[in-house]
Amino acid sequence: MPPPVATTPAPTPRLSADWNDWPFAAGDWVYRRDDRGSIALFGPTGKHAVVTLRCDLQNRRIYVSREATAPGQRIVIRTSSATKEFAAKPTGGTPAYLASEIMPMDAILDAMAFSRGRILLETDGHPPIILPAWAEIARIVEDCRN
Repeated sequence: MPPPVATTPAPTPRLSADWNDWPFAAGDWVYRRDDRGSIALFGPTGKHAVVTLRCDLQNRRIYVSREATAPGQRIVIRTSSATKEFAAKPTGGTPAYLASEIMPMDAILDAMAFSRGRILLETDGHPPIILPAWAEIARIVEDCRN
């Protein structure tokens, strides 16, 4: 019997300078309502969400969070028309997430809802995430503004 052959993982593809050419993260958006307000979750079906957008109705705040295995101090949101940086804090849950608080009338939320097909989330110590700009984003914003 021949000895087992060691395989090496495929190299991570090099990203071009233009994030509009980067591939989307795997997954879909799902919208839900609950006792706190509403939440949009993005990620592969049957797994923990990679990114969430939450409308906290009691506090009238929107929280964006991303799965995070390393500490980070900020989340940067890039759209086709705007870029904004937010302070990030660990949520303390399992799995671990970093979250940023956004006021419901912040213009970056409109930029996310109307971005030309994609949104980039950057966090220190983690690979960037390219999200599709689907209707669930606008629903969360509308929920917190009404």
